[in-house]
Amino acid sequence: MDAPAPIRFQFPRAARLRRSGEFAAVRRLGGRAVRGCLILNWHDTPAGHRPRLGVVTSRKVGQAVVRSRVRRLLREVFRRHQHDLRGPMDVVLVARPSIAGKALADVERDFLAVLRGQALLGVRT
Repeated sequence: MDAPAPIRFQFPRAARLRRSGEFAAVRRLGGRAVRGCLILNWHDTPAGHRPRLGVVTSRKVGQAVVRSRVRRLLREVFRRHQHDLRGPMDVVLVARPSIAGKALADVERDFLAVLRGQALLGVRT
């Protein structure tokens, strides 16, 4: 028997929302939940697609260096848990000002809590 293929935790450019219309569609058509230092917007996509992420950090979060770090934290949390989602979906994470200075573990805890609260976690195959 062949071993199952390992799960790849990559986050290529194809897994990112880049156009403002894509962000707007997720906000308009999908759900929204707030938990701790982030806001999660999501919209289910057809089977066969991969999960995609968009990140929003306003100037209220902090100066450019802080906003860049926050974007890296949010992308890393999504990268680690993209295979835990219940199915393919577009996700927009909006950073709240309270995220500034938080550690990866704190952001990850809020991310997983909001996913559990909205029943967006599935079983890993």
